[in-house]
Amino acid sequence: MNTKTASTAAADADVNKLVAENDIGARSPGPVMSRFLLYVAIAWSVFQLWIASPLPFSTGVLVFNDTETRAIHLSFAVFLAYMAYPAFKGSPSDRIPVSDWVFALVGTFCAAYLFVFYRELATRPGQPTMMDVYTGLVGMVLLLEATRRVLGLPMVIVALVFLVYTFGGPYMPDMIAHRGFSLNRAMSHQWLTTEGVFGVALGVSSSFIFLFVLFGSLLDKAGAGNYFIKSAFALLGHMRGGPAKAAVLSSAATGIISGSSIANVVTTGTFTIPLMKRVGYRADQAGAVEVSSSVNGQLMPPVMGAAAFLMVEYVGIPYIEVMKHAFLPAIISYIALLYIVHLEALKANMVGLPRRDTGTTSSRLVSFGLTIAGFIVLSGAVYWGIGWIKTVMGGGAVWVIGVGLLTAYVGLLWFGAKQPELELDDPDAPVFELPETGPTVKSGLHYLLAVVVLIWCLMVEQMSPGLSAFWATLFMMFVIVTQKPIIAYFRGHGGVEQATKQGGADLVDGLAAGARNMIGIGVATAAAGIIVGTVSLTGVGLIMTEVVELLSGGNLMLMLILVAFISLILGMGLPTTANYIVVSTLMAPVVVELGAQSGLLVPLIAVHLFVFYFGLMADVTPPVGLASFAAAAIAKADPLKTGVTAFFYSMRTAILPFLFIFNTQLLLMDLTGPMHLVLTVVSATVAMLVFAAATQGYFIVKSRWYESLALLLITFTLFRPGYWWDMVYPPYMEVPASQMGQLIEEAPVNTSKRLWIEGTNLDGKDIRKGVLLPLGEQGTARERMASAGVNALAQGDAMLITQVKFGSKAEKLGMEQGFRIVSAEIPADRPEKEWMFIPAIALLAFVVLLQRARKRREPGAAANLGKTTPA
Repeated sequence: MNTKTASTAAADADVNKLVAENDIGARSPGPVMSRFLLYVAIAWSVFQLWIASPLPFSTGVLVFNDTETRAIHLSFAVFLAYMAYPAFKGSPSDRIPVSDWVFALVGTFCAAYLFVFYRELATRPGQPTMMDVYTGLVGMVLLLEATRRVLGLPMVIVALVFLVYTFGGPYMPDMIAHRGFSLNRAMSHQWLTTEGVFGVALGVSSSFIFLFVLFGSLLDKAGAGNYFIKSAFALLGHMRGGPAKAAVLSSAATGIISGSSIANVVTTGTFTIPLMKRVGYRADQAGAVEVSSSVNGQLMPPVMGAAAFLMVEYVGIPYIEVMKHAFLPAIISYIALLYIVHLEALKANMVGLPRRDTGTTSSRLVSFGLTIAGFIVLSGAVYWGIGWIKTVMGGGAVWVIGVGLLTAYVGLLWFGAKQPELELDDPDAPVFELPETGPTVKSGLHYLLAVVVLIWCLMVEQMSPGLSAFWATLFMMFVIVTQKPIIAYFRGHGGVEQATKQGGADLVDGLAAGARNMIGIGVATAAAGIIVGTVSLTGVGLIMTEVVELLSGGNLMLMLILVAFISLILGMGLPTTANYIVVSTLMAPVVVELGAQSGLLVPLIAVHLFVFYFGLMADVTPPVGLASFAAAAIAKADPLKTGVTAFFYSMRTAILPFLFIFNTQLLLMDLTGPMHLVLTVVSATVAMLVFAAATQGYFIVKSRWYESLALLLITFTLFRPGYWWDMVYPPYMEVPASQMGQLIEEAPVNTSKRLWIEGTNLDGKDIRKGVLLPLGEQGTARERMASAGVNALAQGDAMLITQVKFGSKAEKLGMEQGFRIVSAEIPADRPEKEWMFIPAIALLAFVVLLQRARKRREPGAAANLGKTTPA
């Protein structure tokens, strides 16, 4: 291992300080207070593990309901926020001032108020005492100050705007005016109910998000993050522009376990960015690649920056469905980023880094193919084997499976211990060689077992996300304690006792790190609850719909562009979880309502992913893109230039929401079979690669303007073939509502029916819009409509809606009692829209022929075009 230079060490120190200030707190008090805070953080982690486990209900000890859990959860977050984060840059970081102790203790009491006085509050709902009101007021102020310390001003400003709107309604312009609310009413709603601060968002943070963040922290503390980076470089570092490709792959891997764009940038960027600069990427390009790939990690299932669990509650679909719908866009976005960095490498005629092993390309391909085949065979054997064991053993199968898991773990550790101990060189050293692929990948396979346990519990056993994360975290705790002593034993170097102590220390550090990583998410979800509470109290969500409708003039595309732009602004400076809460609360209903009036009927998950994608783009976009600032600090580049370049690279992510809003097959919906799935995945991947080539202005050689236009046309056609097909064949046929009963009864299980409804809403406005009503299991029309929360009676050629269940899917779609269902739409009998792929592929082949011919005529052009001096 080469020794780092003083300048590199100083730069690393600055970067580590940046991530500490943004993610885990920048205060380092004396040893006594540090130990005290360590114990508090561990206590928070233990509390979260306890409430997630089956033990409270099986033993009847320390059983808390959801509201009590949320109050305790926020108490820990507020206390640690004041303890770990100084008030200002000039505030002492080596000790905790008395004022911070006061704020921390008072804030903790206010947050725990619902827990401490739960019984008393339950006896007087809607009748707050002055003590209740003052507690809520002080708690709100201290929560916002904690949020400012942890997350900065953007989140606080957004929350304050909504609080001002709550009280200043009568003084607002007519379009957004309301009657206003008293302090008693506002504080009662925001602090003493589950409609505001202690609402769904904080509930998801306490029940799901904490455990996944803790799981990721333990996985990283065990060495999985370093393993992912080393493996990515071993696999891809030798390719043209290899460090950039390795940065994309390692950021995707760490993004799965990370809930922070900044942490992802710093974890992988301190190593990848210097190497990208070494092979020829400009400083801003190197930082931009890391930013784009790290932010993209927040879109990657299964965690999605913790937003996946919020979507479960807000959209009302199972967690497995959220993962399925989000998977393809995230994957093809990463593939496109790999292609972008490859094109940049081609333009600059870059080369890869030297390898240590000298095996031939064919031998490496054979080895890689055999490894993949082995994984597939092993996965099939495990899946069917466990299924057979469960059938034969019944209730005793869990013990047999547990022994099998333990055996696999010890076996993989034995296998990994046979490999040499590998460390990556200093990326700034004069000579840097990549690690050997085989030994590197084999050395950490046991880390994947924890991810396998998580995915197995979620997808096969279909446990709740919280319980799945609990078992995966429990297994990870076992791994972190035992891996070092077992490896030491297998290697025969001695030091088993010391390795055991180190494993225990790693567990303590992992539990504390998980809690400290949750401080920002805890206060963010609570502060975002202020926005949610204001929306439910004032009805500002309907006003947002009217504003966007007025600005867009009823134009569907303009409406979507406005929503995307507003989501981008709302997301600036917000962490992923708060970002999603804000944009989904304010902007998702706008798309649902205005889209329905324009005939854009899409599943709710598509709308939520649409606003989530654009909210996340704020992490990239100047002037507030914190991820870009972190990457620029590592790359020693201009932050604004890095952010602009990263935004340009992220255009592939920006077009995806517009495409899957109109073509939900990209979300793996409405697929008719395996071949349709394959066709959808292949066409979407090709389309995204073609789009990357079009925006980069380089395909086989430098593209001419008409070739770039042709590539954009191909992209659009492959992504949305229905646009052209609808011009020739109408997509739907309208049938009267009198025939709807038969259509609903004949519809397949768990499908949706397109309905048009008319009526006058509570504001006296005449409404005509479409809804995509989800239908459950087979049954009568009345039963299937009731499963969605709506009852209706025949009324001539229409159906009168007689009841809409509160909180049902029908209510979320905007169906109201007294509206009439006037017609239904069924798919028209027409050829498949995928026939449009043929002319698109033909045009692509023509562009390929043009560029290949030009490359043959100018053999040196491709090599020298855009050649740059290595940084």
